Amino acid sequence: MVPHTPSNTIDFDAAKLQRLGYASRSRQALRPVSLAQLRQQLSLQLQTSLEVERILGLFFQEVQRLVPLSALSYQLQACDLRLELGERANHSAGYRLSHQGEYLGELVFRRNQRFSDDELGQLESLLASLLFPLRNALLYRSALQSALRDPLTDTGNRIAMDQALQREVDMARRSLQPLSVLMLDIDHFKDINDRFGHATGDEVLKAVAAALKDSLRNIDMVFRYGGEEFLVLLSNTGREAAQMVGERLRLAVLGLQYLVEGQALDISISLGCANLLPGESAESLQRRADNALYVSKREGRNRLSMAG
Repeated sequence: MVPHTPSNTIDFDAAKLQRLGYASRSRQALRPVSLAQLRQQLSLQLQTSLEVERILGLFFQEVQRLVPLSALSYQLQACDLRLELGERANHSAGYRLSHQGEYLGELVFRRNQRFSDDELGQLESLLASLLFPLRNALLYRSALQSALRDPLTDTGNRIAMDQALQREVDMARRSLQPLSVLMLDIDHFKDINDRFGHATGDEVLKAVAAALKDSLRNIDMVFRYGGEEFLVLLSNTGREAAQMVGERLRLAVLGLQYLVEGQALDISISLGCANLLPGESAESLQRRADNALYVSKREGRNRLSMAG
């Protein structure tokens, strides 16, 4: 059985820091320091970034000037955030981080030698310098994510879509891997709004978005293009595989059980699919998928059409 130091709860309000900025470190600054010196330096250095990954990386690096470590891991499930630094080892000390009652995630130190009580005390003291910068970074991350999400369907919005589409096209070119795009539209959505009201329409949008996400891989991305239209990015997916994914999405939405005023509401989607051509731009790829979608709508809806 692998030895494991019991988890602790750390809640340091004393981590409220007042000064910003930290001069770039010289090689002399890497020498061992006292606990008080390291806490002061961390209090300055960790405030120079709002990126969670960079803050934890700096913390892991600097803490080892006082307490040798093999690895640091961090997890916050609510933000789908997980970070592993260093190499796994036999002994660990885990902490549940919180600040003023706000949960900030789980952090684990690891190494092959058991931690002494004195070292655990030093680690807990140094955590006081981490909590406030980490909380600010998490708030910043949350704000960025909110700015890129559609609040109704919890899918990416148009801004996120434009960024991701260009990024995926660039990556596909560099890696010579396939890329496919699905454009889809909820059939007769205006009739749903007209007959049952916009509140019902909103519920249908949420149900369709959930069905799409449940039918895709973790690496696939769903964006609300506008109104009742969605765009799905399929990384490393060729023409035949994309066609299979599109058909799976169509059937998933068709199988939704939705009752309105005691009667079943039939929901279906039309889809258009395009695969990235050599040298093709992101705009052209999206336009061809959109044209294929209109072919599906012209030919009777509730079907998938492939771009030529």
